[in-house]
Amino acid sequence: MITLPNRRSVLCQGLAFGGAAMIGTPVWAVSEADALRHVQGLVAEVNAVIASGQSEAQMLLQFEGIFDRYADVPTIAGYVLGVERRSASPTQLTAFTRAYKTYIARKYGRRFREFIGGEVQVTGTRPLPRGVEVTAIAVLRGRAPFQVDFHVEDSRGRPLFFNIIIEGINMLLSERAEILALLDSKGGDLNRLIAELPQT
Repeated sequence: MITLPNRRSVLCQGLAFGGAAMIGTPVWAVSEADALRHVQGLVAEVNAVIASGQSEAQMLLQFEGIFDRYADVPTIAGYVLGVERRSASPTQLTAFTRAYKTYIARKYGRRFREFIGGEVQVTGTRPLPRGVEVTAIAVLRGRAPFQVDFHVEDSRGRPLFFNIIIEGINMLLSERAEILALLDSKGGDLNRLIAELPQT
């Protein structure tokens, strides 16, 4: 369990808002049908990589491409920086977004590698205050199935997912806590975090 330093305890006040408080990004309506098609495409690509028999390095590279195509990376990266985003320069934000994309794709790519021999099955949709939740079940060998939910919105002219909830763990909330803890461990030096994050 990550324990946040006291100087960042203000973070806790913001966690309860989840995706609804995400950095003021304009959002257009996304239909449940469009969100469903988006996640079906994502799941099809994930399942294909899982079944490919590639090496870990090859699979992680594939997952990074999938994350780039299907996720709203700038919105996610901005959210996980929390209040630190306000003091970052545009150049730093661009660099952080690029570094974070590699970091999160590798991290969740390793998680999806656990699905080898199984698959993710899309099961339905429901509207959210912001966007649409597409529900899915991960069916693995030798393990009870578990829930994987994708939150999808249209903030960049097309459907993109901005959050994943795996077995009840909210990606946005856990990632914000972890990234700010990593930033603290580097003395609050955002440039150092950007440089080291892809290898974390």
